[in-house]
Amino acid sequence: MMVYVNGDTRDCAENSKVADVVADLGLTGKKIAIELNKEILPFQQYATQTLQAGDRLEIVHAIGGGQDDSFMLAGVSYHSRLLVGTGKYKDMEETRLAIEASGAQIVTVALRRTNIGQNPGEPNLLDVISPDKYTILPNTAGCYTAEDAVRTCRLGRELLGGHKLVKLEVLADQKTLFPDVAETYLAAELLVKDGFDVMVYTNDDPIAAKRLEDIGCVAVMPLAAPIGSGLGVRNPYNILTIVENAKVPILVDAGVGTASDAAIAMELGCDGVLMNTAIAAANNPILMASAMRKGIEAGREAFLAGRMPRRRFASASSPIDGLFF
Repeated sequence: MMVYVNGDTRDCAENSKVADVVADLGLTGKKIAIELNKEILPFQQYATQTLQAGDRLEIVHAIGGGQDDSFMLAGVSYHSRLLVGTGKYKDMEETRLAIEASGAQIVTVALRRTNIGQNPGEPNLLDVISPDKYTILPNTAGCYTAEDAVRTCRLGRELLGGHKLVKLEVLADQKTLFPDVAETYLAAELLVKDGFDVMVYTNDDPIAAKRLEDIGCVAVMPLAAPIGSGLGVRNPYNILTIVENAKVPILVDAGVGTASDAAIAMELGCDGVLMNTAIAAANNPILMASAMRKGIEAGREAFLAGRMPRRRFASASSPIDGLFF
């Protein structure tokens, strides 16, 4: 039978006890706590509690302070600060492998009309990126009006069984794919009133970012550069100003080209980066996904460490006292 352990599926024999799973994981005798179907399970019951198909176990242990560098989004904690898209890969298998290599927990998907004549055996994207493993983030890619964006989000909520977290983007034109900020404001207001948790794509404009936060968006996502351009962070001081004045997560969205671009965004203090083309259009998408993961981690650590101040002139690393010449 199938159960879930820390979000991942696991095969267990019928009538397995919780203690059997603990033993299989090599955790017998370890200091752990277990939640069974969102209820704390006392350790005295591990040996007697029988598991049923579909049960969900959360097993936790203590770690040293400072190691848990998660961030909160719409009330949920995420430890991966890399968010990825699902477009432009050559096939479903490459999509799956790249997403796994990225370590992402949040994956964006676009909504399109179903092909009525589609082969019944043709794979579905949600079979590759299971909602049981990832937070699926429907986005409004391709929408040029607030009305179309709102309709798309409502369809996404229906598709995913009441899912409230969405990524809003309302585009101005097909050449630049810059956001239509006026339509974005309107769509954001409508979606927030309708109970959605809105992550919103916008210009790298601190005024627009703050207004979207005030509307009630749960995260603001300024572009680094035009969508799919790979130009990297073009206006770092704008991004920095947005970060410094925000009370919601700020995630760079669009324009990242390589791992150093992701690191720069994180060094500015962003909570995360969303990307698609930078990985999917690489010569080796799976390797690039791994590189992006490391770039995000390095940039975050550098931000937390605090860089040295910039100086106009040199400053010797070795002391000059005690020179023998």
